[in-house]
Order: sequence, then structure tokens, then C-alpha cells
Amino acid sequence: MNGTASRQIRVIDSHTGGEPTRVVIAGGPELGGGTMAEQLALFEDRYDAFRSAIVNEPRGHDVLVGALLSESSESDAGILFFNNVGYLGMCGHGLIGVVITMAHLGRIKKPGTIRFETPVGKVHAIWHGGNAVSIVNVPSYRKAANITLNVPGIGSITGDVAWGGNWFFLVKEHGKTLALKNVEQLTDLSWRIRQALNAQGFPEVDHVELFAKGEAGGHSRNFVLCPGKAYDRSPCGTGTSAKLACLAADGTLAEGGQWIQESILGSTFRGSYRWIDRAKGIIEPSIHGTAFVTADSTLILNETDPFCWGIR
Repeated sequence: MNGTASRQIRVIDSHTGGEPTRVVIAGGPELGGGTMAEQLALFEDRYDAFRSAIVNEPRGHDVLVGALLSESSESDAGILFFNNVGYLGMCGHGLIGVVITMAHLGRIKKPGTIRFETPVGKVHAIWHGGNAVSIVNVPSYRKAANITLNVPGIGSITGDVAWGGNWFFLVKEHGKTLALKNVEQLTDLSWRIRQALNAQGFPEVDHVELFAKGEAGGHSRNFVLCPGKAYDRSPCGTGTSAKLACLAADGTLAEGGQWIQESILGSTFRGSYRWIDRAKGIIEPSIHGTAFVTADSTLILNETDPFCWGIR
């Protein structure tokens, strides 16, 4: 290896309810300060190859979510989340993983609150000690209820469009069993739904969330298809936030009531909310979950490697 053409990146890997997060600890790009929205724009414009190198093959995989910590003038830290195809406004499972990573590194000395700035707003997390974290997410709301789509090859599908830090289409009636053995069917259905939804007036929605009855003690089970066509192994923090916004709008979960959301693996998040603006249907969602560190690694980016910047 030509040492002058290589670069070392330290990362900590974790999983939250089965969904992996890779936090860049050292070796990331300098983003020049400013708001996290401004830093994201710079990251996307100048350093997108770095994103791909960190999360895509041959070092990563489609399921992996990356996180880059940065300076914030208004919070304890700024944070950017990214995946195999681009960038995420917020990531609930990822933030839980980031907090456990910070605790693992000794950057958090005792249980308490950490404030973060994301490109879509401020959030905060509470480390409870051990592997347990709660997050208070960005204000969430339902944009449109009971949208009926004509999905080619499927027929009519009805669901809600909601914001929970990312845009979701939430579907209750889909005729599928939410089980791991059906992942290919569920992926195909969700991808078709997303394409139809984007074409029929909601181009901003990049997550599709299917629901069914809970099987592991939860109120419901979900299957979440993420923007890069990988499914979420966790119950999805921003997706659970979107679900809470819909439950609040429908009056089926009271303020302060608890909602247990299962993933397709059976892992769970506990969610609740408080009203920010009842008239406008805006809530502040809270999500509780656990994460576990799985690796402390050094990635080597050798520019003579034809796949140095990842396989896209």
C-alpha cells in the first residue's frame, strides 16, 4: 500500500434494536461551522464520496447508517446522518446509537441530557446509564390522512403522510404478514407504494411504513422501507414519531400515554408524546430504546484502491 495515498478513519459501530449505526470518531471532513443545515449542504456538495466510503461496500452495506458529529454553537453537538444513497434529516435509532457510543468513549461521564442540533431541528437525548437512552425528537405531525393510491401491480392502497424527522407513508391495510420470511414481498410492495406516492403528489416521502398487530408485547409491529431500499431492523425512531403524530391526530393515544412499537425482528421502542399545538396537530414525540456497541475500528481509505470511495 502506498502510505502517502491512504487515510485512516476511526469509527464505532453499534446496533439499536438490530439496526446498525457507524459513528465517525476521527478522520472526517471539516465542515466549517455554521448551522447543521449549512454543514449538510457542504458535506453533500464536497464530501459525498466520503459518505459512500464509510457506509457502502466494500467497508459497509446497504443497511448501515452513518453519523458524523460536528460543532454546534447552540447545542452540545451537531450531528449529520447518512446512508447508502444520501442523507437523513434525523435518525432515531442512530441518535440512540450515538449516545451509547459517546458513553462507551467516556465522553458522557454520568447519566443526563445531551442536546443535539440536526439539519431539521434540535433534539435532545437522555442517557439513563447502561444501554438505555430516551430521545425527544423534532416536532412531528400528520400532513395528510387517508390518501388512496393506485399502485401498479397491486391496486388501491390507503395510508397517511406524516413527518417525524423524515417523511413517511404509513399503511395499516396491506394484506401482508409482517414476518422476516416475507421480507422480499414486503420490500417489493413498499417500493411500489413509494414510487406511486412520489408520482401522485408526494415527492418528499422517502420512507414507507407498514403496520400489523404486535406479536412480542407491542401495540403494533412495523416494516419500514428506508430510502436506499433496505428495511429497518429497528422499530424506527422517526417512523415511530410519525406514528405517534397519527395516533394523536386520531385521538387513539392520549398525551403522555405509552405506545410500544415492535420492529419486524420483535425489538421494541417505547413512545409517548406531548402536545405542542393541538389545533395544528403538532406533537413532541419521545422514544426510549437500547443500543449496544459492536466494534471499534479503523477504516483505511487508500486512493489507489479502485473502490476506495465505495460501491454505489
